[in-house]
Order: sequence, then C-alpha cells, then structure tokens
Amino acid sequence: MLHRYDVVVVGAGSAGYAAARTARTVGCDVALVDPGPLGGLCILRGCMPSKTLLASSDALADAREALALGIEARGLSADMPFIAARKRALVKEFADYRIEGIDAFPLYRGPAHFLSPDRVAAGDDVLEASKFVIATGSVIEPNAVPGLDEAGYIDSDAALELEAIPKSVVVLGGGYTACELGQFLSRMGARTTMLIRSGHLLTQSDDDIGDALTGYFREEGIEVVAHASLIGAHRRESEKVVRYLHGGEEREAAAEEIFYALGRTPNVAGLDLDKAGVALDPGGGIAVDAQLRTSNPNVFAAGDVTGAYMLVHVAIYQGEVAARNACLAAGEPADYSLVAAHTVFSEPQFAAVGLSEKELHARSIPYVRGRYDFAEHGKAQCLGKTKGFVKMMADPETGKILGAAVLGPQGSELIHEVVVAMRYGATVDEFMRIPHLHPTLAEIWTYPAEECADKLGRRAPGDDQMEMATSVSGE
Repeated sequence: MLHRYDVVVVGAGSAGYAAARTARTVGCDVALVDPGPLGGLCILRGCMPSKTLLASSDALADAREALALGIEARGLSADMPFIAARKRALVKEFADYRIEGIDAFPLYRGPAHFLSPDRVAAGDDVLEASKFVIATGSVIEPNAVPGLDEAGYIDSDAALELEAIPKSVVVLGGGYTACELGQFLSRMGARTTMLIRSGHLLTQSDDDIGDALTGYFREEGIEVVAHASLIGAHRRESEKVVRYLHGGEEREAAAEEIFYALGRTPNVAGLDLDKAGVALDPGGGIAVDAQLRTSNPNVFAAGDVTGAYMLVHVAIYQGEVAARNACLAAGEPADYSLVAAHTVFSEPQFAAVGLSEKELHARSIPYVRGRYDFAEHGKAQCLGKTKGFVKMMADPETGKILGAAVLGPQGSELIHEVVVAMRYGATVDEFMRIPHLHPTLAEIWTYPAEECADKLGRRAPGDDQMEMATSVSGE
C-alpha cells in the first residue's frame, strides 16, 4: 500500500524521534519507520542500562573504600540478579515513556529499504515523501579477531544482560564502553585484563587524561596491557584465550569470558542507499554536509548513522537540525563546538568540552593552560575523592576559553559549568569572577582559570581578595 507524507523519518531512536517531533512542530506531515524494538539504543542497550549497572558497582566500591572515612563495612556482597532486575525495570519504564511519544506518529514497522530517491519500503507498505531523514543508528563493530567466534565472547549488549558475573574476563578495547563496563565487571568481582592497542585508555583523549585513568585502573587491580596487537582467540578447556603481540613477543590472556568492546559502526545494511542516491563516507557512515544533507539533496541523515559523533545528545541535536532543514529549507548548519561535549562514566569520571590539547596542537592554535589537582582541593579532600584534575585552555590574546576537561569526582556534572561559560563566550578572567559556593567541587574550576589569567597578565586589582574570600587553609 502506498502512503504519502511530507517527511519520512527512517529510525525511531533518539535522532529519529527528535527529527519527527521537530518536523511536526514546524508543520510537516511526518511518519516514522522502525523495525523495533522501540526505544532506541540509549534506552535499550546503551546509556540507561549501563549507568544503572554502574550505580551499583560504584556504590560497592564506595563501601569498600569507606574505611578511609572511618566507616567499616563488613560482609559486603552484590546481588546480581537484583541488580539485573532493577536495570530491566528502569529500562522498561524509560522505553514505555518513549513509546508513548512515538505512538503520536504514524509508525510503520519493519526493516526499511529505499526503492527510489523518493520512496522507501517497510514490509508491505511503501512510503513516498518529498524529504527523508535517515536515523538508523549504529551496530556493534563486527568481530575481526580470528577464532573469536569459535572461542565465544560477549559484546556490550550481552554484558548488559548478565545475570551472573564471570570469575575472570579479558576486555578487548579501551574506549568508553570498555572502560565503563570493564571497570563494572572488575568491581563486581571479575579478575579483569584489558588489552588495548594504544599507550593508554581513551585513545582519543589527551595523553594526560588517558595516562592518568590507565594508572587509576591499574591501582584498582585491573591489568591494562598497552600496545597489544591482537592475533587471535581460541578455547582451552574451560578458558577462553586471547593471543596478542606485546613488545615483539606473542603472549596470552586467558579468562572465563572475553568482552569484545571494539566500538560501533553506522547501521546502513539493507537500506539500499544506492537506489536513493545516498553515498557513504570513507568511514562507512552516511556522508552529510554541514546542513546534514546527503548526496541526495532531499535526503538528510542524523545520529550515529553519520558516524561522526556517536553521542545521544548530538543525535538529538542533529535530528532537530535535519528536520528544520528538510521542512523549512532553513540552511541551518550544525555547530558542534559545544554540543560535542562528552563524558565517560568511569571512576573517576572524564568529561570534556571545546577543543582538547591534541586538537589545539593539530590545528596549530596557540593557547595557555591552567591545571589543578583534586588532591589539592579542600572539598575533594573532605569527600576522600582526590583522584584526577581539571584543566582549562584559553586564547593567549583574548583570554577566551577554548576548551576544558575534567578527570575526577562527578566530572559529568562539573563540566556543565564550563559549557555554559563557553556558550556565552566567557574569558578566563570573567570566569574566575563568577561567585562559587564554598566548599564545593565546582569551585575547583576557578584555579585553572586563575592560572590562565595570570599567564596572560589579565588578573585585575582586587582578584586576590576574591580568591581569599573563597579559600580556606589547605586549598
């Protein structure tokens, strides 16, 4: 059966749902296509289930470390079936709420594939539209390790569904998924080995961030093997074995389970994009311009399927921009300077906004940097949460904040203060004049701002008094 709409959105996850809502708001007749299950990656197999699990393992770790605060906790144990059931209940609640929103749109269930530049099929239905938004998300990167399929392994989907924790695990990868769930498995009792190709965890981050987090993981008892080149995998009696090269020598890591965490890839299989005149970029994602328009000017793409920023808040933003450009011919470019801020829910947490030092060096952009350790910060000392640091980078001419990063307690929350400051173009000297409650973790940002201002010679008379007013001995 043929159906006609102004806009058809292929995919009802975070990007697709945002696109559909926006399209309807600006007056377009819009329909969604999705094979299900409904809810999207974030709710079903990503952010929400993983953070629910991490809340339990973080609580367990805090209890174990409470002796440093004078609290002795004995007989600690983790009820994994309860933890898994709690996660399932929350995911269902989140998914049900999202589905209520999706039900407000015409929804066609089934895998979608293009028949022509203006038609897409979903089951027995054919949808014709003047504009399309593709938002099919991402899938787990296919396994390319010889013998791994035969040896057996779990990926992030399976890790989130565990009802029992393996006694030991080898984690393949050092990105955000590997860090979050690898640390979870370790804290829940699995002897954990992480094999990473680079010199530190979180390869894309600045070296000081990655090196520090790698050190903290090792202090916690996680074996992190850097510069490991995977050769293959096999079974040996009751164990699963990963072979790898390290320092020119072949070595082995054996465990009860292997956790494959080597990333995700855009979900484009079966879409027949060639029939729509939609091209892919070299990385396998749908190629888009600044307005999120594909090589077919009537087809847009948003979210993980573009391959650029696999972050939920970016997917929502892209869905909104794509819908406005599709419906209104707005010509609105996507601006990632702030929206690409990101976080990793390891312990300590990592978060960053703006340009990293790696990016500043790569672009030959001059900058000054200020840094301050949580070990020197009074509130962090009170809490017994002294791992990590904050840093801020500023333009040496204007003092404008170029970027910032935090590795430390509640980093995912602390970064928002700098996001807001950068949104309004704050300089480091303006930032350091913002009143901060004392004692709080948030006031730690004033110290790198002050260091940058000092380096720029921008500290004004009276700032010393301001600093004294917000400090106590030991800070």
